Formats: sequence, structure tokens, C-alpha cells
Amino acid sequence: MSDVRALLADRDLRLGDGPYLERLDAKRSRWEDRLRAMLDSLPRFDRRRVRDFLAATAAREEAARAASDEQVRERLRAAAHRMHLEGFTDAILPEAFALIREASRRTLGMRHHDVQLLAGRALLQGRLAEMSTGEGKTLAATLAACAAAATGAAVHVVTVNDYLAERDAEHNRALFDFLGMSAGVVLQDMAVADRRKAYACDIAYVSNKELTFDYLKDCIALGEISATQQRLRELAGGARGEPPILRGLHFAIIDEADSVLIDEASTPLIISETLPDDLDPAVYTQSVELARTLQAGTDYIKGPRRDIWLTETGRQRVRELTASFGGLWRSPLWRDEFVQKALSAVHCFTRDQDYILAEDKVQIVDESTGRVMPDRTWERGLHQMIECKEGCEITGQRRTLAQITYQRFFGRYLLLSGMTGTAQEVALEVKQTYGLPVTRIPTHKPSRRRRLADRICADSAQRWREVARRAIELAANGRAVLVGTRSVEASEILGRLFEQEGVEHIVLNARQDKGEAEIVGDAGQPGRITVATNMAGRGTDIKLTKEVEAGGGLHVILTEFHESARVDRQLFGRSARQGDPGTTEAIVSVDDDLFKRFAPAAGRRLMALLIRDMQHSERWFRRWVTYVQDRAERHYRKQRVETTRRDAEWVRALGFVGKTRK
Repeated sequence: MSDVRALLADRDLRLGDGPYLERLDAKRSRWEDRLRAMLDSLPRFDRRRVRDFLAATAAREEAARAASDEQVRERLRAAAHRMHLEGFTDAILPEAFALIREASRRTLGMRHHDVQLLAGRALLQGRLAEMSTGEGKTLAATLAACAAAATGAAVHVVTVNDYLAERDAEHNRALFDFLGMSAGVVLQDMAVADRRKAYACDIAYVSNKELTFDYLKDCIALGEISATQQRLRELAGGARGEPPILRGLHFAIIDEADSVLIDEASTPLIISETLPDDLDPAVYTQSVELARTLQAGTDYIKGPRRDIWLTETGRQRVRELTASFGGLWRSPLWRDEFVQKALSAVHCFTRDQDYILAEDKVQIVDESTGRVMPDRTWERGLHQMIECKEGCEITGQRRTLAQITYQRFFGRYLLLSGMTGTAQEVALEVKQTYGLPVTRIPTHKPSRRRRLADRICADSAQRWREVARRAIELAANGRAVLVGTRSVEASEILGRLFEQEGVEHIVLNARQDKGEAEIVGDAGQPGRITVATNMAGRGTDIKLTKEVEAGGGLHVILTEFHESARVDRQLFGRSARQGDPGTTEAIVSVDDDLFKRFAPAAGRRLMALLIRDMQHSERWFRRWVTYVQDRAERHYRKQRVETTRRDAEWVRALGFVGKTRK
């Protein structure tokens, strides 16, 4: 039975009356949000309270060490009882943390460092803990997860993919077993009954997408029925029906929180069903063929940010080319819509970058994680246009059954928290949108990472040759090298260059993701070259051999800057973890996507000049990259605001429809 009194202590929350506990959508004015976010984003690190908290935990650790296994469990139950009554206060947490720390030492052979204690404390305060990469976020999360689970709350540890969910749950299972707590893992291909069983555990590890879609499935199955109505129905002898998949939105710990709450929050998550397609498949073929005959600049304009539209000349040309077509082609509205969708499919979406072909199907690649999303499709005919472009079987269009944004979903947790190595740049937005203040956690050991000079090449071909030369040179000297690419296509171009040179290497991408754990685990071997997309960017921990550590550690090469500097820092963060040595460098090209889409034309000409004298221009180049990335971040921030606005309109429209039907 769930008990959430500890989560609700001293907090004024509006709770829903649905089939399980969740928070009602917040109703706050925009100026209030801005003011509160600004105040909470100010640096505030109460050193005296921190020292007192750490000292209190250390003082209780000796008693925990002397206790038997059963006594540790018994004392944690006693601490949980106090947390029921008073919440997660500094008067109680030191006792709970000392016991969990000792249990971890006995079972995992790992004792939480002081900085991990501070991170666990921040999580239970409903904050986003910013911990540098390699500081042990996985272990830090066990403090908050175990403390909350001990009180009876449903704990969801949210990761960015199935691999990390399964890895982290198995890594910590001995600790949970010792404390008498159950831990479940939710994976993509699981049946509903297995998912329900995993969520019924004290602690459930799950990816953000699987969790949100399971919530939407509950919304579809349960409709608007409240917990009270369900209970009355049962008392009256009515059918109980299938229980919900989740047991409530009590406490969430989001790993890599900026990726989930910011980078992946630009589009809503949708559950849909396939419709009988009344549209003649020939329409897709005709649209794509037409799109391929149109001239850029004359018939259509392609913007820098995946927007594309017909010119007046283009509309006239399409009208002439389709004069003999019947059906919907006679409607100017439908005619322009078909062709613009086809133009987008042909010119804005690239195979092996935005999607791959697997089993003769178009499968979307998640840019932020580098992983395939086999069950996801683009909306409003775009997916069908891309299928037609690639010569695949055209699937039916889909109708939305339920949708929600991350902004609305995660805002429904009674207590929300998160961890990441890169939060400061988005601290204001995270606080304003999710009510999560950011707490910067100090490092356990000083960082030994060295960033080498950036290199900029005149074109992509030169860049790939330089990356290959540099990686081969370092590997020949016994270093381990990780090369980060933005797309499947880029990773395979580089892989072919290594093959031509007869150099051993490993490629990890959405098409070749088998044995991911082994590939990542071996990436710290001497002379090993690993080429990876963003799959190796977040959450991966590359262990170094003694030879590699003595030779300077892991060397990371970034081959293309991302729109967000946070993603670049995550890749660089694979090197020099937990006090290890390591080096990083960027080898990029003038024609990279970031510069083409977001850099002013005058700036691109300036970059061409910088190539000639990079030795004296590096500082200016880094400032220039920061400027362009800021422009990109502003663009995507506007997208997220627009997503939230459209989602609110969708909810209001549903409410109106519901009222008119009653």
C-alpha cells in the first residue's frame, strides 16, 4: 500500500481525484513563475547547514557500522516512520542516509561520498542536483530512492533509455534486496502485465518515454473515472476492470534531467491508432515526384531550420503540373499541403541522420540519444511521404487517442527531482516550467580534464581525414580514443576511412547497437578507437586500464558542435571522470549543420578567415561557437514555449468537447 505522507509534509499541493495519486496541473501566472524562478536560480549554498548535515550523518555512521544486518533494516524502518510524520528534514535524513550508506558498503562495496549525500538530500528537497560527469549520480540516486521507498511512496528512477534503466537497476539490486525493497525494470518490449508488476515494486527503473506512454495508456483505459467513482462501482457489485499500469505519480528522480525536461520537450508524446487510409497511395507518389522536379529558390524556399514553403511561382508551377490530376488535387489547399509535405520529406529529412531503414521500414532516430524509436511515426502524412521517398510500403495515417507534453506530465508528480552534469544554462527555464530549483554539487576530486585547441576545416571531407589521422596517431601511442559523431551516416563515413587505413575500430550507432554494454566497457583499452553517435554521450562510464591512465587517459574527439553546448559538455564528460586524467578536442567543419542553420552569413565568411590563422584565432572561434549555440537555444526555447501553449489549447478543447457531450 502506498503512503505519501512524507512527500506531502509542509507542502501545499492540489491533488487529483483520479484512479491514483497525482498532482493537478499547476495554475500560476507567468510573472509569478518568472519571479520565483529568478529568485531560486540565485546561488544559494548554505555552508553551515551543509557542514552540520554531513557531520550529523558521519556521527551516525559509526553506530550503523556496529549494527547487524537486521538492525540496519530495523533502524531504517524507524527512520521511515519519523519521515512519515515530519517529512524529509535534516533532523531525520542523516540517520536514514547513514544506514543506506552502510548497506551500500556491505552489499555493493561502495560507500557514498559526502558530495553524493548532498545530491541525495537535494533530490528529497525536490531540486535538480547538478553533479559533474563521473561523480556517481547512479549511486547518489539510491539514497533518495531508498529513503522515499522506505516511507511507502512509489519511486520512479527515470533514465534516458532502456539500456541505462536495466544497467542501473541490476547494479543496485543487491542494495535493494538487503534493505527488503523490491526493484523493477520497465523495458520497451514488455507486456502490460509485466509492466504493471514492475511498477508495483518499491522502486521502478524506466525510461522517460516508456513511463509517459504507460501513463497515457492508463488515461485511455480509465478515462475520466475518479478513485471515488471506481470504489463506489466496486461496492455496488460492478466490474472492477483492469487495474492501472502505474500505481501513482509520487516521486520521480530523473537522471540526465536536462535532456529529458529540455532537449526532448519540444514535441508532445502521442498515442495514436492507424486509420483506414481513404487517400489513394498514388497521391504520395505524385507528390514526391513533383517535389523532386521543383527548383530551390524559384519554386520553393528552404529555411535554415527545417521550414520549407512554396513561392507564388512554385504554386503556379504545381497548378500547371497537376492540371490533369483529379480528386483532391483540384483543391488548392490540399494541393499545396501535399507538395509542401513532400518537399519537407525530400529536402529536410535525411536517411541515416533523421531515420534509418530497417526491415524495409522507416524508423526514426532520436537525435538526443542516437537510438532508434521503432514504434514512433511523424504526423500528418510526413511519415508516409518519407516512406514513399525511400520506396517502402506506405503505412496508414494515424489518429491521436491521447497526448501529453513532458511539461504537463512531470508537473503532475507529488515530488519531482533530477540529476545532470549540465544544468546551469537552463536553470531558469527548468525552475519556471517544472518548479525545480538547481543545486550545484561540488566535485569529490578536482577535475584533471584538459581541453586542447579546437580545429576548424574547410569542408567535411577534410574534417573526416583530420579526425581519422588524429585518432590513429593517439591510438598508436597507447591512448584510448572516443570519437563522437552526430549521425549514423557520419559514424559510418569515419568507419570506412579507418577500414581503408587497415585500423581496428568499433562503430556504435542506431544501426549497430548490439553488444552496447561490451563496446562501452572496452572503450578504455589501450589503442582502442570507438566511433559512436550520441548513444555514448550520456550515462556511459568508460573504465580505463592502468596503461591508458598512465598514458594520459581517454581522449575524446568531438566532430560537430551540437545546438546545445550542454550536449557537447556531456560528450567531453566521458573523459577524465572521478579524478582520472583525460583530454578532449573539437575537430569541426565550416559546413556543419549548426553553422548552416543558425550562423549569420557574415559569420560563416569570418569562419573561413579563421581557418587560415587558427593558432591566434581560437579564443574568437570559441566565442563565435557560443554565440551561434545561444541563437540555436533561443530558437528551441521558443519551440518548447509553443509546444506548451498548443498542449494547453488541446486540453481546453477536450474539456469543451466533454462538457458539450454531457
